[in-house]
Amino acid sequence: MASDTPLSRLTAALGATVLGQPHVIADLVTAFLARGHVLLEGVPGVAKTLAARSMASALGLQFTRVQFTPDLMPTDIVGTNVFHPAENSFRLVRGPVFTELLVADEINRTPPKTQAALLEAMEERQVTIDGTSHPLSPQFFVVATQNPLELEGTYPLPEAQLDRFLMRVRVGYPEAEAEMAMLRGFHQREGRQPTVERVLDMPTLVELQQRAARLTCDESILSYVVKLIRETRASPRVRLGASPRSAQAVLAAAKARAALQGNDFVTPDDVKAVVPSVLNHRLLLKAEAEVEGVTADDVLRQTLEQVKVPR
Repeated sequence: MASDTPLSRLTAALGATVLGQPHVIADLVTAFLARGHVLLEGVPGVAKTLAARSMASALGLQFTRVQFTPDLMPTDIVGTNVFHPAENSFRLVRGPVFTELLVADEINRTPPKTQAALLEAMEERQVTIDGTSHPLSPQFFVVATQNPLELEGTYPLPEAQLDRFLMRVRVGYPEAEAEMAMLRGFHQREGRQPTVERVLDMPTLVELQQRAARLTCDESILSYVVKLIRETRASPRVRLGASPRSAQAVLAAAKARAALQGNDFVTPDDVKAVVPSVLNHRLLLKAEAEVEGVTADDVLRQTLEQVKVPR
């Protein structure tokens, strides 16, 4: 990546706060450039919410966090019309979805009906309340989190909901050196939360997204993406492989990753870099494969090895 570009300044600002998670930062920025949404999966305390909050600050976006709970209702997300007797009329009370960056914390702890309330917002960037459509911000960006270990009392996201996320990013523990730097910073700040200054303005954000979408992509790259997608369907360990829409998601993310790297065209390496996070939640494995301990990531690694890389 070029040393002093808008995107390099953005990743540097995020890297100074979210320590030891460069792949998380890269995937978050990639998804935003591709106008997609992200599901962060990891145990509590690995900076999932901090990453989203830092992203909002660095981009100058309005930030809203919602703690998803079993009693959360769809109207708690999108809002509702409330009757005002003095005016003899209904007035819209907007929910937290009317924002620019929405953090849906522990999204798998709320019932499917409430999870589905986000579907229209994520796909169409609008919500419908009592038959009236209300547009959301053009920059509307959802960063949802879930804990993959504590599954008691949770509602696993259905495939239709998972498919609305461009990427599922697994957030693990940082290396010892990064964890030491994290603790040192916490001590020096006297326990206060780290802050991130805004590094990009809105016109620059829009221009970067448009540039990523316009990036040059050779026919051989398109063929490579299609072959990867079709190979997932041919795997004997997979019950349901990646869909044609998944191919579009891979291409959009690869173009965004190339833009993040400061390139003017997409390379096979850009495709390979985004395939795991874009496809790991779009494959359904056979029961016998799961019993053997095979994961979607294992299948994708094998797929990347088997499909010939274009020159």
